[in-house]
Amino acid sequence: MRARSMLVALALIVASPASAQDYAEESLADPVKEAQAVALMDSIRCVVCQGQPISGSNADLAGDMRRMIRERLAAGDSPEQVRAWLIGKYGDWVSFKPEVKGQTMPLWLVPLGALVGGGWLVSRRLRPKVPT
Repeated sequence: MRARSMLVALALIVASPASAQDYAEESLADPVKEAQAVALMDSIRCVVCQGQPISGSNADLAGDMRRMIRERLAAGDSPEQVRAWLIGKYGDWVSFKPEVKGQTMPLWLVPLGALVGGGWLVSRRLRPKVPT
């Protein structure tokens, strides 16, 4: 009898992780929420891969982020709430679409400044020289 109860306990220990829902790779039951999750995953940068969205990354952290997104959406959070939570946890850099605010202003102004500066340099180079 004792061996049988130990065998049942061992089976429960081994089976419990398998019975837990893995939201990293398994789709949500609600197709609308799954579409929201996939769209959000496509707009969040993998912290490990850096140039790749978490939807296409094989990094373990990207899998954890996919799981967190699906869990929070399944719990009733909106995609905007999940995005804000991820940005709060990992910083503005994690979003492929950073918000325009004081802290992210250089992300928006530096490329514009480089374009204006480059145009000014090209115009100076192409200007005909006047003989003196």
